[in-house]
Amino acid sequence: MVIGRLLDKLMFGVTLLLALQIPQLADHYQQYLAGMYESTKWQVEGYAATARQFGYPDSRSMIRQHQQNSEPSVRADAGQKLATLDLFDELHQGIALFEQGNLLSKTLYMFTPSRRHYLEKTLDNFKPGIPLTIEGALFGVIIGLLLNLMMTLPCTFLARLFRRRGSAKKEPACR
Repeated sequence: MVIGRLLDKLMFGVTLLLALQIPQLADHYQQYLAGMYESTKWQVEGYAATARQFGYPDSRSMIRQHQQNSEPSVRADAGQKLATLDLFDELHQGIALFEQGNLLSKTLYMFTPSRRHYLEKTLDNFKPGIPLTIEGALFGVIIGLLLNLMMTLPCTFLARLFRRRGSAKKEPACR
C-alpha cells in the first residue's frame, strides 16, 4: 500500500516533468517552422518576381506553363517549384496556428504523423526546461494529471479487485 502510493507519486512527478516539456517543445517547434517559413518565403517571392517580370498573372500560372515545356529539366524544375509553393502554404498555416492557436492545437499539430520530420529536427536541438507562462504550466499540470490517471487507474482497479477477491475467500461461508 505504501509502495503503491510512493510509485503513484513518482509516476506523477515523471509525467508532470514530461508534460511540462510540451510547451517548451512547442516554442522550439515554432522557431523551427518560422525559420523554414522565412527561407521558403524568400524562394516564393523570387518565383513571384520572375512571373511578374515575364507577364504571368502569378507564380502558379508560370509553373503550369513550365510543366508543359518540352525540355525535361524545365518540367522537373517546375515540379520542384510547385512543391515549394505547396510547402509554403502548409508552413503559412502552421505559423498562423502557432501565433493564434492554443497549446492543445499546437500539440496536435506537432505530433501529426505527416509532420514527424519537423518534430525530429526540432528535437535534435531541444533543451528541456520549465515553461514560464501560466498557460504552459497549467497545460503541463493538467496533462501530467491525466497521463498519471490513465497509467495508474488500471493498476488501482486491479489492486482493488484482487483485494476484494482475497477478502471474499477469507470470509466464512456460513454465518
